[in-house]
Amino acid sequence: MVQGLMTTYMPLPVQLSHGKGAIVWDKEGNEYIDALGGIAVCALGHDYPEVTTVIQQQAAKLLHTSNLFEIEYQINLAKKLTKVSGMDALYCGNSGAEANEAAFKLCRLYGHQKNIDIPHIVVMEKAFHGRTLGCLSASGSHKVQAGFEPLVQGFVRCPYNDLNALETILKNDHTIVAVMLEPIQGEGGIIVPDDGYLAGVRSLCDAHECLMVLDEIQTGVGRTGSFYNYQQANILPDIVTSAKALGNGIPIGACLTHGVASDLFKPGNHGSTFGGNPLSTRVACTVIDTIIKHKLAQKAQKMGQKIMTRLQQELSDNPHVKGIRGKGLMIGVELDKPCRDILNIGLEQGILFNVTANSVLRLVPPYIITEEQAEAISIRLINCIHHYYGD
Repeated sequence: MVQGLMTTYMPLPVQLSHGKGAIVWDKEGNEYIDALGGIAVCALGHDYPEVTTVIQQQAAKLLHTSNLFEIEYQINLAKKLTKVSGMDALYCGNSGAEANEAAFKLCRLYGHQKNIDIPHIVVMEKAFHGRTLGCLSASGSHKVQAGFEPLVQGFVRCPYNDLNALETILKNDHTIVAVMLEPIQGEGGIIVPDDGYLAGVRSLCDAHECLMVLDEIQTGVGRTGSFYNYQQANILPDIVTSAKALGNGIPIGACLTHGVASDLFKPGNHGSTFGGNPLSTRVACTVIDTIIKHKLAQKAQKMGQKIMTRLQQELSDNPHVKGIRGKGLMIGVELDKPCRDILNIGLEQGILFNVTANSVLRLVPPYIITEEQAEAISIRLINCIHHYYGD
């Protein structure tokens, strides 16, 4: 416990002081490969030259004006994001949770326009959508929800990766107005659905006139091999939420809409004091340009496959490893017991990662890692597992 801070976290006993690319150093000068990237945030790594430059330039010009005025880079960001995503319109907030809250409100507006007095949204078991009251109510974790009851009403739970269960819910409950899910569940343990699942959800939403809402806060902006994961399924959602890698460390959230969902918000329905400010939107524009210019989504796919292959070669026969899964640079290694204390071994081995779903080691490193760094991530994680079990 650090005096003066609320006990909302259990930080590791290390203070990072600076970084360059995929490498960070602590105050004592110890060096680590950053395979966590601020929890899937620093997609371009640390001190990326173009990002550093635009932060400095914009800080010297204008940080904040509010949305009472047009904001040049917010307009530019809308053009870039809609082009790369195939969506129609953008709302800017400050975080993924705020983007999801905007999505909930859009779904309720849609339901009321259909004359449904109490609209419901289907959400998935083991989902995680954030820690605001609405987001934790939509999440599928009792640990996240415990102590914060009464929860926000209006959510119906469904097993993930189960089209038959979803179809049954939609057939029998005519108050359902939307289906919300993560293309790959992150906090749930890096759960990758079957091929065809997202397309199947899209078809069911179309058949029952429901909005399809994708939470791409962790999977989006190049992480899994395409700019957004749904593009690999050749579908378009009605709403997609985005954050994390979009700002490479500068807080920003985006709620993108397509079709009927783009006409739901009217002036006064929603807003944000800081959302879409000149600094965050200019940085986001730079991140998008950089990912596209240098084909970093494709590189994430290549480097992720390299890491996955190495891990499978070395760990597939390990009795303590229950699964190795992921897509692109979003990788999970599931162990046979809760293992938060393995993170201290990670510090000793010079690698940063974290544990999700109690027993899944999560790797979400920057897209700019080299082949040598990808190999080092693999070897150091393997060493962590061997040391943890005393092999």
